[in-house]
Amino acid sequence: MENLAEKIRLLRLQKGYSQENMADVLGISTTAYGDIERGKTELTLSRLEQIAVGLQTPMGELMGITDVYAVFEQEKQQLELEKLQIENDKLRLENQYLREKLVGKVLLEAIQQQAQNREKERPRIGF
Repeated sequence: MENLAEKIRLLRLQKGYSQENMADVLGISTTAYGDIERGKTELTLSRLEQIAVGLQTPMGELMGITDVYAVFEQEKQQLELEKLQIENDKLRLENQYLREKLVGKVLLEAIQQQAQNREKERPRIGF
């Protein structure tokens, strides 16, 4: 509760509003509004919505929901990065496999060519 109350107070100060201004917007006394900022009053959703409107701030920002979305977005980006790294590793391994396969093929062809050359050099003995 204190965290929410502190957010409300900081947003009010950033907007340049006095406690009296906010109390008038909410239709409550200055003392009652002060109790909200000190965390002495339990806020209902409707009262929180009134405060958000008075501060011209999304209600989610007051409740810290935007922080949750930021964390979610960061985790989503991290997963996307990991996915790209895995894809990169997969392509690197595939490239290595194809290189080794090509080298093996070239060596096999060279050995076969060498064997054919030797056969041509030897005279055949017919029976």
